[in-house]
Amino acid sequence: MTSQHLQVEQRGAVRWLFLNRPAQRNALNGALANALAAQVDDIAHDPGTAVVVLAGKGKSFSAGGDFRHFLALEDESEAGVVEFLERLSNVVTTIERSSKPWVAALHGHAIAGGLELALACDVVIAAEGTLVGDGHLNNKLTPGAGSSVRLERAVGKSPARWMHLSGQPMTAEALRPTGWLHDVVPYQQLHPRAAEVAAQLAARDSPAQQNFKNLLSSIVELDDSDALDLELAAFQANWRDNNVPDALRQFLAARRLNQK
Repeated sequence: MTSQHLQVEQRGAVRWLFLNRPAQRNALNGALANALAAQVDDIAHDPGTAVVVLAGKGKSFSAGGDFRHFLALEDESEAGVVEFLERLSNVVTTIERSSKPWVAALHGHAIAGGLELALACDVVIAAEGTLVGDGHLNNKLTPGAGSSVRLERAVGKSPARWMHLSGQPMTAEALRPTGWLHDVVPYQQLHPRAAEVAAQLAARDSPAQQNFKNLLSSIVELDDSDALDLELAAFQANWRDNNVPDALRQFLAARRLNQK
C-alpha cells in the first residue's frame, strides 16, 4: 500500500499515513496532494478504519509547499499555483470534516503547508523540539490551505499573530500551554504515543462518535467557508502583485549555494 509519495500502513482499525518525500522534508506537491486526496476518500468509505494517524518520514513532518512545484506550475500558467492550492485546501478541509478522528504526529518541522495539515487534525502530538510555524511571509507568500482561518482558533490570537506576521516558528514546548498540542514527548516516544492515542479513539468508534464529529465539523463550517475563499483570493493577489516567483527562485538558488 506504499506509493511514491505517501506510505500507507493499516494497523488494525488505525490507518497510518506517512508523508514520504524525506529528501524534500515532505514538501507538498501535486502528486502528494493527489495521494492524500485518494486516501481521504478511501478512508471515508472504509468501515475497517476508525482512526487515522498522519506522520512524516525522514527528518520532518512537512516543511510546507514544494517551491519547485510552484514554479513549474507558474511556468505553465498563472492559475496553476492557485489551482494546486485550491486542491490542497480542499484536501485539508476534507480531513477536518472527516467523520473519523485524525491524529497528527509532528517532528522536526511543521511549517506552512505542514502546519495547515496538522491544524486540520483532531489531536496533535509533537516530538520535543519540533518547530511549528506559519512561515509564509519568509518567502513573500501568504497562506493557501487554511492557516489564516485555523491557527488563531487553535493556539489563540497572540501566538497565532506572532507566527503569521513574523514568520518565526515556535517550539512544541512553547506551544504546549496553548492547549492545541495534546502531548509533547521525546522523539523516540512519538509514534508509540500516537498509537496509544489512536487506540483510545478507536475504542470509542461508533455511529455516535461519527455523528458527534460531523456535528463539530458542521459548527466549524458556519464560520470558515467564506474565510477560506478569501484566503485563496488573497494568495492569488499576492502571488501576482508581489513577484513571488522571483523570491522563490532566489531562495532556492541561495539554498543550492549553501549546500555546496
